[in-house]
Amino acid sequence: MTTFSPSAPKAAPEVNHKTVLSVNVNKVALLRNTRHLDIPSVTRAAELCLQAGAHGITVHPRPDERHIRPADVYEIAALMKDWPHCEFNIEGNPFQNLMHFVRDLSARGLPLHQCTFVPDSEDQFTSDHGWNFPDDAERLKPLIEQAHARGVRVSLFMDPVSEAMAAAKAVGADRVEFYTASYAHPGSAAEKKGVLSRFVLAGKAAAVMNLGVNAGHDLNRDNLTAFLRAMPGVREVSIGHALIADALELGYSAAVKDYLRCIDEAFIKVLPATPVSVAR
Repeated sequence: MTTFSPSAPKAAPEVNHKTVLSVNVNKVALLRNTRHLDIPSVTRAAELCLQAGAHGITVHPRPDERHIRPADVYEIAALMKDWPHCEFNIEGNPFQNLMHFVRDLSARGLPLHQCTFVPDSEDQFTSDHGWNFPDDAERLKPLIEQAHARGVRVSLFMDPVSEAMAAAKAVGADRVEFYTASYAHPGSAAEKKGVLSRFVLAGKAAAVMNLGVNAGHDLNRDNLTAFLRAMPGVREVSIGHALIADALELGYSAAVKDYLRCIDEAFIKVLPATPVSVAR
């Protein structure tokens, strides 16, 4: 198996793309589920986010249906047919209910562009760790193959561990999604710098293995730009809790545009000041 030494990383390919934004609408469903009135509409929220410029929609339909329900998955998939340049991403544990949706959406001819395999237990409060290699490797391989057979890209939810990138590639993953809570809640400034360096090294390791890099969990308007400046190769950020919380104050359109602005700011190159000639 190919190994990667974080002490001597190879040069990553030059970045020729800008990070895209996928909005996770789970929290809209959570609010709806507190009553039996079917409001707010999860599908309408997804549509408003797409209209505002979001590049994709993410859902995580947990087995207990605490937020996203099966009907939401199919309604949003149908909506995505009207947005052919945007992507639908479903997160979940492939050993629970995720593969059912992968198979069923394909059978119904509904779009699914990416599935993100997350190692959550059924009663887990929120995603809080990535896959463990080599322990999970053999179990994941056939499920990744099933997704690929239906034309679905597979991303593995991972901690930023450089040495694990070769294993993720070996099981057939197309991308990894870095779990970013450690970046969002680092403690001291020195700890934040150390944490960010681990993400940078893991990103370089992923690039060496020709793995695309996504990122998500607790990213917000305050920390997104700095993260992407350090990690310009990130292909997609999936943001839900913070963006939906912002949307409660700003509205969906303004909130999405704010996050797109954060992404844009990360890719603005700082140019040297142009000397000014003073007429004499």
